[in-house]
Amino acid sequence: MSGAAETLIFDTSADLIETARARFVDALTSAQEARGTASIALTGGSNGIGLLRALAGNYGTVDWSRVEIYWGDDRFVPATHPERNSGQAFEALLNHVPVDPERVHVMAPSDGAFGDDIDAAASDYARLVGSDTVFDVHLLGMGGEGHVNSLFPGTPATAEDLSPVVAVTDSPKPPPRRITLTFPVINRSRQVWFLVSGADKADAVSAAHGGASRTDWPCAGAHGTEDTVWFVDAAAGAQLDLK
Repeated sequence: MSGAAETLIFDTSADLIETARARFVDALTSAQEARGTASIALTGGSNGIGLLRALAGNYGTVDWSRVEIYWGDDRFVPATHPERNSGQAFEALLNHVPVDPERVHVMAPSDGAFGDDIDAAASDYARLVGSDTVFDVHLLGMGGEGHVNSLFPGTPATAEDLSPVVAVTDSPKPPPRRITLTFPVINRSRQVWFLVSGADKADAVSAAHGGASRTDWPCAGAHGTEDTVWFVDAAAGAQLDLK
């Protein structure tokens, strides 16, 4: 079931990030007040990492020791590779706040416990996420062709309706090997937030708002059970008519 949908358009990415930061603090604080802990799925990209940097500077009343932290996707490359979403998240935020290491759930790198076996690494993350994990907020970036996490148009991962996590071995955007959450787990999140900027994203934003197929435009298939919020800058939202 999809919840309410909201689209916020900002003059700049800085304004987008600051509004998202304030609302993120409110969402996590409310989750902790209601359930004791909060559960989130992080994303990479300029806005995703920008949000984490902003949180490092001002995370308000969030108790980071009571936040379960997951990732929507990551590159299956060595742990120190600069394109690892998890590494960027630690640098931007997680090294600067009092997280509980037992609550930080990193996707295995290619030089980790499963070696170069991407299928075993994906299966282990699927076991970890299971059928019970519900994210309070799932953050999503988006590519110009509409991909979210590592769910690219027309690929088997985009069509997955059973496993919460799959391995991707032929990503059209390098590096080719990735591990990604799929629509079944994205769409049981309480809130799904898109953080999108740039004129190259305008077609995808418009397609998602127009009810496009998730096969053609994966961004159109992601939604929260309570809220789906689009944080977009003016360039990315240029084709929308929200009057």
